[in-house]
Amino acid sequence: MEIKLHNSWKEALNEEFSKKYFLELVDFVKSEYNLKKGRIFPKGEQIFRALDACPLNEVKVVILGQDPYPTRGNAHGLCFSVEENIRPFPKSLLNIFKEIESDLGIKSPENGSLVRWAEQGVLLLNAVLTVEEGLPESHARRGWEQFTDAVIAAVNAHNQHVVYLLWGSKAQEKAAQVDGQNNLILKTVHPSPLSAYRGFFGCKHFSQTNNYLVSKGKNPINW
Repeated sequence: MEIKLHNSWKEALNEEFSKKYFLELVDFVKSEYNLKKGRIFPKGEQIFRALDACPLNEVKVVILGQDPYPTRGNAHGLCFSVEENIRPFPKSLLNIFKEIESDLGIKSPENGSLVRWAEQGVLLLNAVLTVEEGLPESHARRGWEQFTDAVIAAVNAHNQHVVYLLWGSKAQEKAAQVDGQNNLILKTVHPSPLSAYRGFFGCKHFSQTNNYLVSKGKNPINW
């Protein structure tokens, strides 16, 4: 499979690619794609799409998901995002759009692709980058978490005044990789229907993000 990854990330993560855990992870993932053809998501060339769509030096905001959507056709390498033709929107994504409308008055978009966010400097990263159809967390604890820790550490080392939107306990574990003095860390519950009413709705993370970016001389995100 052809892996697409922006050169800025290749350089920053170069040491990770030769570590024992990563080589074992690659063997596992390749074998899953070969043995369970069409049932591992996203498509192979989209595994690192978050890192291809948003170069390291352009990262202004990090949104962290858990693992890709396990529903056929939904996952395309950007957390919470779906391809433009997917209807209805996954419920977590729908709740994100509801909070944006409540917070900023921006109506829900016509499609659920968040590529437009990535192109503005929003790193849409899942903690685990692959999944088997119908089995959430099926590729957890195989090494992806260590790799995405390294991704967050690279952002922290190279960029200042980044906003980290950490929704849910698994995402919040990544805060250990971040310098809270020189960045903004915003935490709340996950936007899934199981928890959104316990703090995600009304969190105003999107306006807080833009206010912080502007205060640091950066362009706000057009959500």
